[in-house]
Amino acid sequence: MDLGLTDRVAVCLASSDGLGLSAARALLAEGARVAISGRDPGRLEAARAALSAGADERVLAERVDVADDAALARHVESVRARWGPVEVLVTNAGGPRPGTAAELGPDDLEAAYRLTLRSAVAAIRLVLPGMRAAGWGRVVALTSSTVRQPLPGLALSNTMRAGLTGYLKTLATEVAADGVTVNSICTGMFDTDRLADLFAARARRSGRTAEEERAAAVAQIPAGRVGDPAEFGALVAFVASERAAFLTGVALPFDGGASRHLL
Repeated sequence: MDLGLTDRVAVCLASSDGLGLSAARALLAEGARVAISGRDPGRLEAARAALSAGADERVLAERVDVADDAALARHVESVRARWGPVEVLVTNAGGPRPGTAAELGPDDLEAAYRLTLRSAVAAIRLVLPGMRAAGWGRVVALTSSTVRQPLPGLALSNTMRAGLTGYLKTLATEVAADGVTVNSICTGMFDTDRLADLFAARARRSGRTAEEERAAAVAQIPAGRVGDPAEFGALVAFVASERAAFLTGVALPFDGGASRHLL
């Protein structure tokens, strides 16, 4: 299937590793020009080198902290100067720290807001006018299964990702007639460093090992395993494609069947 992404300009935020990098890799494989970003220079360079093999002219890598509005704006302008207006935006950010609701203080909430919710809104506002003017655009937000079912010990993620989902749903109805789709992917458990960190955090609270926590979690997934990041990237590419032009306003669960909700 031709996804119609050849030469499309894509920005994938927080994409030097994990699911963000998988999304960038899949878009690049479909012929898009892809800008990746991250905070760690070494990790970012490793990602750039891996992606650039045979496609150097279609990869741009820049150090960006998504919680920094000015850095986001510079990044988007850099992409525009090199390739033209951004046509595909994949929003992403490292998850806020684990913790219970009772533990949270004002500083925790502010940091999580800037990282998880505000960064996505700021990035969307930078690219949306160009998308609407062109009559074509794709916003794909990486969120979490916590927007459908809050998870214990992830109070900040439960709160901020739900808020972001409400914003995305509202925006989708406002820009659909302009040819811009807005969707989110409610990610379940995928084999990433972030997941390993979450199991380690659970182990510290429970007294079990991280391996035991992983086994207990996998037992709740009907597919019987955690997801492969390459599978995630493939879904992002489809949602961002020409073929998904009638798909908008959707918070799509992608969790191996772990969510038991009807909708």
